[in-house]
Amino acid sequence: MTGTLSPAERHQAEIPEFPMPRASACPFDPPPTLREQQEQAALTKVRLWDGSTPWLVTRYADQRALLADPRVSADITRPGYPSQAASRTNTIGFILMDDPEHARQRRMVTAPFTLKRVESLRPRVQQIVDSLIDEMLAGPRPVDLVEAFALPVPSLVICELLGVPYADHDFFQENSRTIINRDSTVEERGVALGRLSEYLDALVGEKSDSPAEDLLSRLAARVKDGELTRLEAARMGVLLLIAGHETTANMIALGTLALLEHPDQLDALRGTSDPKLIAGAVEELLRYLHITHSGRRRVALERIEIAGQTIEPGDGLVIPNDIGNRDPEAFDDPDRLDVRRDARHHVAFGFGVHQCLGQPLARMELQVVYGTLYRRIPTLRLAAALEDVPFKHDGSVYGVYELPVTW
Repeated sequence: MTGTLSPAERHQAEIPEFPMPRASACPFDPPPTLREQQEQAALTKVRLWDGSTPWLVTRYADQRALLADPRVSADITRPGYPSQAASRTNTIGFILMDDPEHARQRRMVTAPFTLKRVESLRPRVQQIVDSLIDEMLAGPRPVDLVEAFALPVPSLVICELLGVPYADHDFFQENSRTIINRDSTVEERGVALGRLSEYLDALVGEKSDSPAEDLLSRLAARVKDGELTRLEAARMGVLLLIAGHETTANMIALGTLALLEHPDQLDALRGTSDPKLIAGAVEELLRYLHITHSGRRRVALERIEIAGQTIEPGDGLVIPNDIGNRDPEAFDDPDRLDVRRDARHHVAFGFGVHQCLGQPLARMELQVVYGTLYRRIPTLRLAAALEDVPFKHDGSVYGVYELPVTW
């Protein structure tokens, strides 16, 4: 009964909740309410699960400006940080820290993700992709592309890079799913995170005794030298393991589905071996599909004037890259998928000092996948109606749970 509410109470009740539901008929697009907020103003308020009302930053230029602003903090322990759960303890490592500690820890794992090192992995990734396609072609149809291809590709790659036994993939994938599921309770996430931390801690211990040419061995050496604690090393391992397979796996499957629903764009990829076109298609799909769709979370440390608004110290910020990448001020006709578009300036990987460490690896993996799968299986098609495909509306990483395909 709005007539009994005070003006302040009515204003509070009108603030939309975040995250916002997508339209079932438009599974590749941002939520309609998010688009409405972007059209309404550059900064608006949203309500989170705990009743807090941080700023929602909807426009591309403002998102980049705030993500690069040193007056904005990624530290989850600071008052006002718009956390996605009740716990404000940093259990995942340096991505939820500020400099200088963020930079110190990040530098320890940067080397394997440089462009030169990543390019040296391309032949191995190609081998993995071709082998998995061979297995699909030799097997029964239809097949779930997620289980048979999209998930194994990045899982095998990150396992080899980290030094994690791929034989344990069911264990770490199951716990990863619990951690990134928005419907998981705090207790369920804590148990899953504890299991992964114990697992990685044990591996760090093994690498300390018997080092190899992998990233966990390098972290184990830093533990020996006193630069890291075992817990910090284990948390780094958890972060890299989850980020290294979940986002890319979802991008492979969702990108394939988007291309199957846009056959003219699929034809452009299927009929080319031009590395520039393939690389450009990867950037456009990253812009168009926005796998991380719960918004990057920040908190203001100082007063900031931006887009006609004043952000006060302690104000939370939610910065959803999905709507930033659909800003018509940054991308012409932003709701159209165009693999020939120059979309390299998208914010799918964030911006500023916290932008995704593994983006060179993700880009290379997607280039190999998108440049190989449709060429080798030119008649690939969906084996179910689009409305029957189960989308991950309950995840902090968006994608599909299954993707039945045939040829």
